Amino acid sequence: MPFVSDGHSFQPRAASEGKATLLCYNPALMTAPCPQPALLAFPSRRAALDFLTTHSGIIICALFFLTGLFLAADYGVIGDVFRHREVALINLQYILGQGDLSGIPDSFLHWYYGVSFELPLLILEQVLGLEDFYYVHLLRATLTHLLFIGGGYCCYRLACRIFGSQLIAIFALLLFLLHPRIYAHSYFNAADLSFLGVFAIAFYLTERAFRRDTVGAFVLLGIVVGLAADLRIMGLMLLPAVAGMRVLDLTRGGSSRKHILLTGGLFALATLLTDYALSPYAWTNPVDALTGSLSLHNDLIGPSVLFQGTAYPSADPPPHYGLTWFVITTPPTILLLGFIGIAVAAGRGIAQPAAIFRNSRLRFSLLLLACFIMPLLAIAPLDADIYDGWRLLYFCYVPFSLLAAGGLHWIVGALSIWRWRRAGAYGLAGLGLALTLLQMAQLHPAQHIYFNFLVNRVDSDYLKSQYNTDYWSLVLTEGLEHILERHPGQPLDLWVKLRLAANLPPAQRQPLTIGITGQDPDYHLVDTWSEPPPDTAFNSIYEHPIYNNRLIAVKPLDAARMEPAAVAGYTELYRQATAREPLRRAEYDIYLNGRTLTFVKENCQPGDRAIPFTVTVFWNDRERPPGRLSDLGRKSRFGNSGVRLGQRCLAVIRLPDQPIAHIVAGQYADPNDEPTIHKKLNSQGHIIFIPPSDFGRRIWAAAYSFTQPGLTEMTAALRAASPQTISDPAFNLFRENKRLIYYRQPCQWADTQLPFFLHIVPERVADLPPQRRQYGFDNRGFSFYWQRGLFFDNQCLASVPLPDYPIAQIRTGQEGIWEFTGHFPVTDRALQEAAAAIANRQPYTQSVFDLYLWNRQLIYRRQPCAASDTTARFFLHLIPQDTDHLPEEQRPYGFANRDFLFDRRGGRLDGMCLAIVPLPDYPIASIHTGQYAPGQGQLWAAELAIAGRERQ
Repeated sequence: MPFVSDGHSFQPRAASEGKATLLCYNPALMTAPCPQPALLAFPSRRAALDFLTTHSGIIICALFFLTGLFLAADYGVIGDVFRHREVALINLQYILGQGDLSGIPDSFLHWYYGVSFELPLLILEQVLGLEDFYYVHLLRATLTHLLFIGGGYCCYRLACRIFGSQLIAIFALLLFLLHPRIYAHSYFNAADLSFLGVFAIAFYLTERAFRRDTVGAFVLLGIVVGLAADLRIMGLMLLPAVAGMRVLDLTRGGSSRKHILLTGGLFALATLLTDYALSPYAWTNPVDALTGSLSLHNDLIGPSVLFQGTAYPSADPPPHYGLTWFVITTPPTILLLGFIGIAVAAGRGIAQPAAIFRNSRLRFSLLLLACFIMPLLAIAPLDADIYDGWRLLYFCYVPFSLLAAGGLHWIVGALSIWRWRRAGAYGLAGLGLALTLLQMAQLHPAQHIYFNFLVNRVDSDYLKSQYNTDYWSLVLTEGLEHILERHPGQPLDLWVKLRLAANLPPAQRQPLTIGITGQDPDYHLVDTWSEPPPDTAFNSIYEHPIYNNRLIAVKPLDAARMEPAAVAGYTELYRQATAREPLRRAEYDIYLNGRTLTFVKENCQPGDRAIPFTVTVFWNDRERPPGRLSDLGRKSRFGNSGVRLGQRCLAVIRLPDQPIAHIVAGQYADPNDEPTIHKKLNSQGHIIFIPPSDFGRRIWAAAYSFTQPGLTEMTAALRAASPQTISDPAFNLFRENKRLIYYRQPCQWADTQLPFFLHIVPERVADLPPQRRQYGFDNRGFSFYWQRGLFFDNQCLASVPLPDYPIAQIRTGQEGIWEFTGHFPVTDRALQEAAAAIANRQPYTQSVFDLYLWNRQLIYRRQPCAASDTTARFFLHLIPQDTDHLPEEQRPYGFANRDFLFDRRGGRLDGMCLAIVPLPDYPIASIHTGQYAPGQGQLWAAELAIAGRERQ
């Protein structure tokens, strides 16, 4: 275990003495107190050196903070800031009795995000009278960075206590502060970094509480853990952890049982009360608020994530997603030391499992280990929505930095008999951190794009094709500053997708218009990491190479601002393109010359090219059965803005050399022009969607296929087929080759802007993932634009994979717009399995149909059986032991209605009729079932008192 004293700590001298002051170390208490800060005079050089040694942690933190004051303006503003500030403002008005929470415009359920950090920021900016958002941003960046540094100082103090070595504690502080990605996020990402800072403070106070073992220490810990839980619900993980450690204290001597129970109970109470007090949305209904917070990351509609070259839904990343991102974006020195610390801590825990009941050091090291590993591994089992790398898991870095310090401590301890080797270990660790600091300086201000050597950073196209990089396109600020330097004081109209004006002081911002507010923008500013690569052949005037990748492309969009060579180049591209027939004639004629797509419009009007051009390419990189829409293959997106040459508009997009199956090209709305899609709560507390209005008038898209059959033939086949759902205004649904296909014509872009829900009910509940069984269905909701859909030629098309297990029912639609419920016949295999299972069993009850309970299913059996026996509808009412298990709309009735038609749940097999109905996972008190017919009423009925037997 790394958490033992190595005997080679700094030995600071007292100011009034000329000899060393020894550090005391008590293994039972896990403490080795570092010198406490104090104001000292400097009567001698030795006293000054002692002061620097004693206060090294504060000095390092102060140097980082002073540096941060000069760097804060270099980092951009992220879009989430505006949402969180608005949510904080509405919460503040609610607290002051000036409104309610129903006005939160929140398409991402932000009302479940705590405002305990945002509210003080908002109040402080009001107190300081900051009106311009540039200065608001500087305030936010400074205070977020200060909290990050404060978390680092707590790690320093904690490492002092754990390792009994101030030098190791200094390394722990530097390990915490010198993670490139987290360091950059500490300036612009208040949501994730405030939680990381408070999480670090909570860890320090945990050690402090168990060391002091006083009521006040545990109450203070509970308050901070409650604050962490308010910021992110994951902070509650410390509640059972601390409570469990307190229970273990009951097995040890020392404090009385009464004292342990008192301090543990007050800690839990302080945690819950603090979380409640800091969560205004919970004041009226704490239980629903807690449930909503726990399910927050399951309900988010996040963007798809690009991971190892594959686009995954944010709700369904690979199990190793978070761990892999952590490994490839953490500096090698920190990674190596951390894994050594993990191995040593785990090895000690395995070798001395009983020591956890009596050894505080071992117990705390295992807490660090659990708080690092468990969140990274829990992504898949919890079905959590995660995107943009591992930023939602940055809090895991707090225990990892301490484990890394423990790894260095173990290495130094192993080399303690060789002083020069011990010094070499410190030197190598320091050199690794120095190289990391040098890389951070080279990347500045784009440290948030850092990757280590485990990823190919040399190939200019590798990173952007394999991983999400600059999620918020923050590097665009550099291009914006370059444009302003090129045209000082001139009025400009730019095309850019972000609110970059907030990054500039007011004096620089006056002549600038950002977004498609004018009819004919002057420049196109694009981040080539997060955007499709634009055409930069002519007048690309600014590039910032990082890892051999272009970050920023800025080009003028009008011939009046172009260099003569650029005008000549675009003119020649136009001549080459129009020398042949176009692929398609649409709003713009589309020409293909080699691998260059050129969009041309004669006599274009101002604003015709204001919306960028986008091409979705489906690669023909695998065999595709003819006519199978479900096997379109891998797709990539490429884009560019148009340029204006006199009365002519054109845009150029260059495609890679891989074989192409289909392309869908057109102009899609700029995000700044897109009406917000809101989620809000209605009077019954249900989430409803507010659809966009008057949207999509200037959007067009056209498809072209290089293979046969192409998209045109495929959609024609769909129009000729019989859909499995209702017609307009809903989408027609088709089931083909393990895919569910959504199709609509005519279709507007606005028709696809509300997310689609898709609930898949299996024939056997056991086929569901464990976390879904309590609901009885699998949630496969998707966003049309991000994940599954296409819009072209006034048609909308989406293809969703279905699971391999037998399906009984699907429910799908768009909330508040349309809904469809479809039933699927039971498979012959399922009927055969059921028949074999009940062959030698006595029925649970006998009636017109014998009823059996097997494998969480209710089975109906009649033999011999006539066709008339199954024509009447079956009713099925499931009465649970606790109505809280029911969906909210069914609770007033006290039962779940599972009525069914025989052909949807059953079939005929060897002269008998069999029907199979899956049962939910919650405890059932009784079942009431039978058949009824219109005009005849109830034909037969049976009542089954379950009393636990449904688990047979």
